[in-house]
Amino acid sequence: MLSVLSRPARPAAVAPVTIGYRTLCFAALLLCGCASVPLPTASPVVQPEGAGPLAPSRQLVVVTTAAWSSTTGLLQRFERDSVAADWHPVGPAFAVVLGSSGLAWGRGLHGEPPAAETRKREGDGKSPAGIFALSEIFGYAHEFESTKTAHTLPYIEARPSTECVDDPTSRHYNTLLDRTGVSVDWNSAEQMRRDDDMYRIGAVVDHNTAPALPGGGSCIFIHIWESPTSTTAGCTAGDGADIAVLLAWLDRTRAPRLVQLPRDAYLARAKTWQLPALPPSSRG
Repeated sequence: MLSVLSRPARPAAVAPVTIGYRTLCFAALLLCGCASVPLPTASPVVQPEGAGPLAPSRQLVVVTTAAWSSTTGLLQRFERDSVAADWHPVGPAFAVVLGSSGLAWGRGLHGEPPAAETRKREGDGKSPAGIFALSEIFGYAHEFESTKTAHTLPYIEARPSTECVDDPTSRHYNTLLDRTGVSVDWNSAEQMRRDDDMYRIGAVVDHNTAPALPGGGSCIFIHIWESPTSTTAGCTAGDGADIAVLLAWLDRTRAPRLVQLPRDAYLARAKTWQLPALPPSSRG
């Protein structure tokens, strides 16, 4: 799913880039948006035959919750030496907060969920459940300190003109862009350069991409929380120090993935998806 191209010098005005695909490189940033619309019928996201959803990955960010309705969870990092090796935990688990309405199945690398189970919709206040690539990191600074290493995920600098389009009727839906470089066709978007620290650093979650399904949910990130008792509009958020450690650890050559599920759903899919066993600190 992830396509990373070489990064040119930052232009003054840039064209849009759909989340997770850097078809045109630019310095832009992001945020979460909401607007409820009915979901049209769409084809399922299908993995190549014989390849599991975690087949190419050697880094996992696993978020588990007590239930589908939970707004808090635990984040545990995992890595493995090769795609054939066993997963092992990295560092301690840390607390995160999620959408104000809990979790619902998102559109990612896991394919179609059971027909009877709830799908994520724009504006539903739910964080996406499933498996997703982590494609880029972002922040307010000119550059992220770890971009000095060759393996760090591509970095996007937040600028005052950077927006995340959450209007499902726009051709730029679920896209990070600099509004000065495109013809505006949306009625709903958010400024990505905030006055607070919530988006000072974060990572882009490739939910509902390639192509984006209108109304399927947009602009999903891992970022800094407002507080341990806060919730989000659909993102996953944690303490700033924990998020900084996570971002510095992510390695583009290891194809990092986010696995986000209630614990019962995680355990039920552990064998099929070849998920790592949760250490005691991640079980809550």
